[in-house]
Amino acid sequence: MSQIRELAVVKLAEELASRSIALSQANIWDVRDHCDYLAGHLVGAVNHPVNEGIDAALVNGLTGPVYVLCGGGSKAPRAAQMIHDIDKTLEVVILTGGTRQAKAEGLSIVTGDTAIDS
Repeated sequence: MSQIRELAVVKLAEELASRSIALSQANIWDVRDHCDYLAGHLVGAVNHPVNEGIDAALVNGLTGPVYVLCGGGSKAPRAAQMIHDIDKTLEVVILTGGTRQAKAEGLSIVTGDTAIDS
């Protein structure tokens, strides 16, 4: 049974590299409301607003870790628990500090529904 763990958002790139996971292949879930996501989100993050619930169909079949972040702290732990409740074998990682910390540390933030290349 997998556990939910925390990782500072500023350590994400390092962890992905150490696990040989390309950014374009990482499961990074931004669980904020859609308009907040559009206003600026971490490169590679896909919007899955926790306030709309977590669809089991999106979780089932995922492999590798699911990295979850929000603006700064309250939504990501709730979403991580919901994902864990759907699939207890899936590794779920809360990116602490969220988008606010990522911006403060100069990480790449994009606006709109920008996709990244493989």
